[in-house]
Amino acid sequence: MSTPPQLAENAKAWPFDEARRLQKRLRGEMPAKGYVLFETGYGPSGLPHIGTFGEVARTTMVRRAYETLTGQPTKLFAFSDDMDGLRKVPGNVPNADMIEQHLEMPLTQIPDPFGTHESFAHHNNARLRSFLDEFGFEYEFLSSTECYKNGRFDETLQAMLRHYDDIMNIILPTLGAERQATYSPFLPISPKSGKVLQVPVVEKNVDTGTLVFQDEDGSKFETPVTGGHCKMQWKADWAMRWLALDVDYEMAGKDLSESVSLSSKIVKAVGGRAPAGLSYELFLDETGAKISKSKGNEAITVDSWLRYAAPETLSLYMFQKPKTAKRLYFDVIPKAVDEYATFLDKFPEQDAADRLENPVWHIHRGQPPAHDVRISFSLLLNLVSASNSEDKDVLWGFIKQYDPHADPKVHDWLDTMVGYAVNYYHDFIRPNKKYRAPSDQERAALNDLKVRLGASDAKSAEDLQSIVYAVGKDHSFDPLRNWFKAIYEVLLGQEQGPRFGSFIAIYGVGQTVALIEQALSSDGLSASG
Repeated sequence: MSTPPQLAENAKAWPFDEARRLQKRLRGEMPAKGYVLFETGYGPSGLPHIGTFGEVARTTMVRRAYETLTGQPTKLFAFSDDMDGLRKVPGNVPNADMIEQHLEMPLTQIPDPFGTHESFAHHNNARLRSFLDEFGFEYEFLSSTECYKNGRFDETLQAMLRHYDDIMNIILPTLGAERQATYSPFLPISPKSGKVLQVPVVEKNVDTGTLVFQDEDGSKFETPVTGGHCKMQWKADWAMRWLALDVDYEMAGKDLSESVSLSSKIVKAVGGRAPAGLSYELFLDETGAKISKSKGNEAITVDSWLRYAAPETLSLYMFQKPKTAKRLYFDVIPKAVDEYATFLDKFPEQDAADRLENPVWHIHRGQPPAHDVRISFSLLLNLVSASNSEDKDVLWGFIKQYDPHADPKVHDWLDTMVGYAVNYYHDFIRPNKKYRAPSDQERAALNDLKVRLGASDAKSAEDLQSIVYAVGKDHSFDPLRNWFKAIYEVLLGQEQGPRFGSFIAIYGVGQTVALIEQALSSDGLSASG
């Protein structure tokens, strides 16, 4: 079902804000190339990572918002900077000694350490495409090496040469004295070694489109800037790519803000216009430190997230507050799962305008699936924890007792969540369970709770929650949250959990009474049950 453009004009979700910024940049006109171009960049010296997913997912969200707003056709280029020279051996590849022998070579000229493709770049590019295809992204792949060698960049490279001094005037003030002495926006490919050389220009010849450099052995050589004989230095290269491809939108991490600024100045100096784009914040690890490849502190990979939750939940995490630095650690996953389910539940009841504000509209391109969620992920985690069972059949027995209409063959989303909950419990909750003995006040309250539950015929989560709440009030817990904290720590071995009434409803009153009795016994509870 299409969305009227007038609704998109007033939508407040950030992808629509970005779409309107792009519309303003284009002055509402269709580019001469016949489509609006979005781009994401990738450095194939390493494998695709969660940041790669985030950038493509967010860019796709803006792309769909723009299409909804304007009705104009769009494309997304996934660009691989595979002509870059490799500066150091990555820490996560085999045959490091072989890679060491090919440092400074273009990535497409380095043998594949995995032995599956014609070069290191070809291997990682194939992984990138497989990675993007797995998530259903629509894109066109572009190789830097191919664009340099097949002439696609030639006209722009000649324009960059004509504006050589302008580019130098932009970049040199940002460099130290030593680097200024050797900097060149053009990096020649050595005709002798094949390396990407970091050497200064000896002579430039705009009329012939050539530059003279000094090779590593001291000999001088003249080379065209076109045809793949040179590649451009990073910031100039980014500007050249924007110009040559006529990129309209590209977002980047906040750590690249200076690069975006300098590349934009270069584009303007050469007579073009920089693309619109979002500056997004970086992720934080469990300690609050920024995650980076150089630090090697990436806690979550895409594969590890997908062990505990569906890909849609990762998309939700990427959608939320892109301009805010957020912790990207395993403990954010349960919240993301439950928030995704909440947004999914709301969508059918929302009007067309409110749907544009709902993250699932952006995650599913306006057509989210009709999952019957029924039970929260946090509740499933506590069911696994209390039952001390990682058997899906056992867990489904509890679920069917709670909801006789629930069926793993029908409610496949719930069945999938049960599997994710088992994995998450096994890896993160079970190893960290820490039960404690109750205080005298807590012991009396738990005894009272056991008696009241046994005497009540309450079945709904709300009625059961009222009983738990009343016990806490009658035993003078102040604040009342200390009562619930005690329940989680004494009965479940953890500091927090779901609404306890909901837990009792799914686990069963009889099972909960038995759990309390075990906790009050002289032996108490243990992580093994």
